[in-house]
Amino acid sequence: MDVMLERLLLSGEHVGQVNRLLSDGANPVVRGFLDVIRKYGTVEEINRRARAAGQLESLKSRLRGMGSPYLKDLAWLEGERDRGAFATMDDFRLAAVAGKAVARLGSRLAVTLEISAFQYFPWLVTEAKQAIERRELMPGRYIRVRRMKESEQDQGDLLAVVAAMQIVGASYVETLDTKGTDGSNVHLGGPETITGYFGGIGQPNDHALMWLDELLYYYTNYGVRAVLNINPGTVLLGYMLYKVGVDIEFKISVFMGNDNPYAALWTLLGARLFARPDGSTPLIGFNFGNSIDNRTLELSASVREALELEEIVRFEHHITEAWKSIVRQPYDRRAELVEVAQHVANISAKHEGGEVSTEQTRDHPSDILDYFLAKEDVEMKGLMPSLLRNYLDKHESVNLTARALLAAGIPVVAARRLHGQVA
Repeated sequence: MDVMLERLLLSGEHVGQVNRLLSDGANPVVRGFLDVIRKYGTVEEINRRARAAGQLESLKSRLRGMGSPYLKDLAWLEGERDRGAFATMDDFRLAAVAGKAVARLGSRLAVTLEISAFQYFPWLVTEAKQAIERRELMPGRYIRVRRMKESEQDQGDLLAVVAAMQIVGASYVETLDTKGTDGSNVHLGGPETITGYFGGIGQPNDHALMWLDELLYYYTNYGVRAVLNINPGTVLLGYMLYKVGVDIEFKISVFMGNDNPYAALWTLLGARLFARPDGSTPLIGFNFGNSIDNRTLELSASVREALELEEIVRFEHHITEAWKSIVRQPYDRRAELVEVAQHVANISAKHEGGEVSTEQTRDHPSDILDYFLAKEDVEMKGLMPSLLRNYLDKHESVNLTARALLAAGIPVVAARRLHGQVA
């Protein structure tokens, strides 16, 4: 072995020191982690409560008990699914290739169609009605950034979303309220200090354990399994929570700054080192920084494959971005995606904005700062129709990406229970 490579190997002695720290229940950092978990019971009790809370019939029963108007929407969605109202994946693919003979790549290279941010349950119903009418695909992955407590208290919005994701067969991620924007990061005073995000939103001081507490609350009470992760400390807590047996998942936000292969290596090393004996990890995906190029995706994929994480950890890549307050426009990575997805597996195509040509025509183009508005402020300012329009613009971009991928022979993952498997 090359001497420099040999020097890179981890020392068994040093790994032993880490294990001794992690097994020291008297250490205040480890003890704080255990104390939060024990508030909710044993690991077995926590998982049992989460499974029960997340059952579709249980979610419907709770909506029925509160007289939620969303129950009838869920029934409509189930009915349309069961009668085959949505376009099949095969039909959509045939329309996308427009009669051309296209060599089809294997399902290993299927790209997941992702939309962000799905803020309000009624938007999904509007989106579904449009998809039926226009023979479009519904995304296979949804990102939520709405305030959790607000969603929980809004006529069962949170319950309806958890149920709807099961009905349509899509994965989703919730964004917990415990983060620097809740006032804990004294350097963030609101939108005027948004540049503070580029150092990380932050989970200062005791907020890492508060985040853990909030995660366990929504896991045990709603069956919410997957959440967004934005901070190195809470990433580690997520690894540790899964390692002790709690069946949660998380994805890492773009704000963590994974923008080169070595950042990806560090993230994936943590996933592998804290894996369970069966090799599984709670890290099911992470966003790269918007500045990455295809070479970084390719190099990161080589690391992911070497660590046997290709099938577990999805690379989530922004294809479109909000028109305002996040990146320099124009921003459109679709052509690059079509190129790299022909040989890099398990990519999610994230759409956080509409088409460049569309956004420029909107009186209220998409704005990342809108994610942080309370619903009462949205309604007071009369913004709800504009925000729904922004969301449907993103839906259009999802479908344009799907067509471009399929025309290149690359399969896509949409809402599986609406459209069937990849084609």
